[in-house]
Parts: sequence; structure tokens; C-alpha cells
Amino acid sequence: MTTSVREATPEDVAEMHAMINELAEYEKAPDEVIATEEQLMMALFGSSSMFEEYDQHDSISPSGTANTPTGHPALYAFVIDDSTQEGKLAGMAIWFLNYSTWHGKHGVYLEDLFIRPQFRSQGMGKALLVRLAQVCTENDYSRFQWWVLDWNDSAIEVYRAMGAIPMDEWTIYRVEGDALNRLANN
Repeated sequence: MTTSVREATPEDVAEMHAMINELAEYEKAPDEVIATEEQLMMALFGSSSMFEEYDQHDSISPSGTANTPTGHPALYAFVIDDSTQEGKLAGMAIWFLNYSTWHGKHGVYLEDLFIRPQFRSQGMGKALLVRLAQVCTENDYSRFQWWVLDWNDSAIEVYRAMGAIPMDEWTIYRVEGDALNRLANN
């Protein structure tokens, strides 16, 4: 069976949002997803006729631009269709560009990789990773990276078999919520 990876379209957003919630459930954090379909639509595509009927007070910017410094979307996604049900997705990869000051080049950061349980062990996750590696090589990007939960042994095993190495010497820091507001107001 051949797995076909394609770029996400606005029509995929509802299914992608559902998979984000499924991923949160898998990662034992179902209550942490607060993102809406509309926010995902704006992040991936900016303006879309699908949401033009929204008022100025809704979460979509009235100008129809993404909430980025340039107003252009800065998030990308690849998906794999569910061959058994039209309009459904089997998996997705949501990603964006990062930058290495040491290499002087962009790289790809994989935010979310999710394959629905009934499609796992069919090579779909690998197909998405291969496509992202191709984005890197096609554009002369210097690296491709992502995070994985330390308890996700099956994913870690797959990633190591593909040549990925853990960055154990780095500690991830995050500022969000009230702490982010306090920092911004210093």
C-alpha cells in the first residue's frame, strides 16, 4: 500500500482540530487544548471564505490576516487521507520554520505528528517524517527537530531507528499564562 502525503487544505481543518484533541488525549492532557478550529484556520491559511461570516469580535482578525508580524501564515501542515472514508484523515504533521544562528539557515520544527490508532504501524508516521526531511533537503535547511514525551517509548524507538538523536543536554523552558503576562509587563 502506498501512503500519499499531501499539503493540508482549509477543508482539512476540522479533522485536524479533532486530531489535535485526540493527540492531547493520548498525551494525557485532554483539558489543555484551548485552540479553536478558527485559530487553526487562521494560523495555517490566513483569510478563508469558510470564515468570512464571522463578526469583528470573533477570534479571526477582521482583516483576514494571520496573527503574525507580517500577517502571513507561518504554520504548515501535511496530511494523509483515510482511504476508507472520504473527508476523513488518517494522520497529520503540523510544522513551522525555525532558524539556526550557528548554521545561518532555517530548519523545520515539527509541532505535532499524529496518526490515528487504527492506522498506526502502516508507515504513515514515517511517510510524514520523510516528507518533512525532504522539505529540509529541497530548501537547504540544516536540521529537522521535534520533541517527544520521555514516556513514549514506541515513538522514541522509531525515531532512533531513523537516525534521530536525543538532545539530552538541553533543558526546555517555557513561559505562559500569568507568568508570560508578568514578564511582558516588566
